Amino acid sequence: MLPRLLAADPVSTDISVTESLANDSIWIVIIKAVLIVVFLLTSVLFAVWFERRVIGRLQERPGPNRLGPFGLLQSVADAMKLLFKEDITVRRSEKVLYIAAPMISVFSALLIFSVIPFGPPTHIPGTDIVTPLQLTDFPVAVLFILACAAIGVYGIVLGGWASGSTYPLMGSIRSTAQVISYELAMGLSLVTVFMLSGTMSTSGIIEAQTDRWWVWPLFPAFILYVISMVGETNRLPFDLPEAEGELVAGFMTEYSSMKFAWFFLAEYMNMINVSAVASTLFLGGWRAPWPASWAGAEFLNSGIFPPIWLILKIWLLMFVFVWIRGSVLRFRYDQFMRFGWKILIPVGLGWLVFFAGGRFAFEHFGRDLNVYDAVAGIVAILLVIAVWGFVTDSQEKEEGEADEEPEPEVLDAFAGGYPVPPLPHQVLPPSPRSGRTVDARVSTREEDSE
Repeated sequence: MLPRLLAADPVSTDISVTESLANDSIWIVIIKAVLIVVFLLTSVLFAVWFERRVIGRLQERPGPNRLGPFGLLQSVADAMKLLFKEDITVRRSEKVLYIAAPMISVFSALLIFSVIPFGPPTHIPGTDIVTPLQLTDFPVAVLFILACAAIGVYGIVLGGWASGSTYPLMGSIRSTAQVISYELAMGLSLVTVFMLSGTMSTSGIIEAQTDRWWVWPLFPAFILYVISMVGETNRLPFDLPEAEGELVAGFMTEYSSMKFAWFFLAEYMNMINVSAVASTLFLGGWRAPWPASWAGAEFLNSGIFPPIWLILKIWLLMFVFVWIRGSVLRFRYDQFMRFGWKILIPVGLGWLVFFAGGRFAFEHFGRDLNVYDAVAGIVAILLVIAVWGFVTDSQEKEEGEADEEPEPEVLDAFAGGYPVPPLPHQVLPPSPRSGRTVDARVSTREEDSE
């Protein structure tokens, strides 16, 4: 069915995606769902190999190269190893939630791709079936994506809590704070996409990008989304819920065998999901890149080409994930929270007000909104650079003033009746025992000399 779909001819644009999806039979829906699951599973296997090879090159080592050509079968070997490892269940765990937690994460990750379009409405040769290369779509599809991403965190939270151990619980609590912080920034980055597209439907947003992609007029929102999607998927430098140096393995510490593999699978599926969402909302989705898509070459937006364009864009963003992991160190938890609440969210709010206010002013004075859309992204980038330079200079001045350390406060450790350790700005008074020890040593030396 897939080759026939890819080789099919596009239908005229007067048939909407919603109408085409409404005419799908139950067998077409099942076939599409199976193809999405197969695509995600094979993509995860390839992503594991891809990440190890790219990081190997970044670190000047070969990466996996023994199993299969170029080490392509290494991911299969890793999957088989996890499949045959001993499955351990912690005695103190909440058994039902302990087992259900990884399933929740995987199921939520699988749901997101149901609204990602792979191509336009297409006529299958030899039949009278016209169907889009998409499982389903509805007016609030992007909100559905955000909801599925938020529900997926329940798997992490329940997994950490149900393990009955300290470190998994700490990792799950971190994950909760992380999602609240970075999902707010992600939502703010998408509001301007809805404003330009006039819809929250994924197919409608792609249709609105026929003449230009939103990455150009909404470049600050795109950068904000890319940063937020790295934090949303718990990837370096934002992998605080599974920080090996602090929490052993975070929320996955007490998991093994296939239950661990489900969490592992959900993480890589979410990477592919957020990359597909970025491609759909900012990079034209399945549309051919410039200038082919805008030069009248419509054959590049039909047949087998639309899925190829979307997959290439997804793997371009997957490379960004791997590149960041191989280049940036993990944040401290305070740096991580400060970056989300004091930088990303204010920048998102500022960009939203700037873009909405500018469009309203242009429309009020009868100006061309296309001109504003063309220059808004550039102006916003220059403003962000200027603000960043101002903030950096202020921090350097504060650090310079902080170098002059004040006189430390002397602490009376027994003032409250119990010994209290000193804080960083406090020091203990000299111990009377040390004075007696010095006097005893001096007197001993004098006796020896006599």
